[in-house]
Amino acid sequence: MKTIVRTIVSVAYLALLACAFAVHAQQKLVPGQSEISFISKQMGSPVEGRFRKFDAQISFDPNKPEDSKIAFTIDLGSATLGDADTQAELAKPDWFDTKVFPQARFQSSSVKGTAAGKLEVKGKLTIKGSSHDVTVPVTLRQAGAATTASGAFVIKRLDFRIGDGDWQDTSMVANDVNVKFKLTMTGVDPL
Repeated sequence: MKTIVRTIVSVAYLALLACAFAVHAQQKLVPGQSEISFISKQMGSPVEGRFRKFDAQISFDPNKPEDSKIAFTIDLGSATLGDADTQAELAKPDWFDTKVFPQARFQSSSVKGTAAGKLEVKGKLTIKGSSHDVTVPVTLRQAGAATTASGAFVIKRLDFRIGDGDWQDTSMVANDVNVKFKLTMTGVDPL
């Protein structure tokens, strides 16, 4: 009898886990309502760019943010700067080297609620084979069935070997790059 009860409890537990996973598996990024941009300074003047292609795998529960998992892939070849010559330079080995490193990746290691609608997401950012820890403050907003996560953080481009060779001179191109994002998702439980 104990074996049957344990089996039933185990099956019920697995079914609950499967249901919870199925709910979170339905969370999707809405690319047309999302954006990732970056701002750097070249000779003191701001230069803004955007990534047109990126994807996310999200498992987020606003009631238990610490159980969340967030992963991003960004197509580095999709970067736009508005100037065709400068944009062509980004694909070259000194910059993104997109033939060897076509994607940047982010994988969360922890998610912590800091206030109502506010999170701190820590994880590894990998660009051009270099990985570094980043901490990303995130603000969440709910509008109907959509949840928007937005925020900004700064990376040091030289940590990721972006701008090798002659471009390592930070008086020409600043080392700090401000990354901003607005990501709209569906399937997240209401906040």
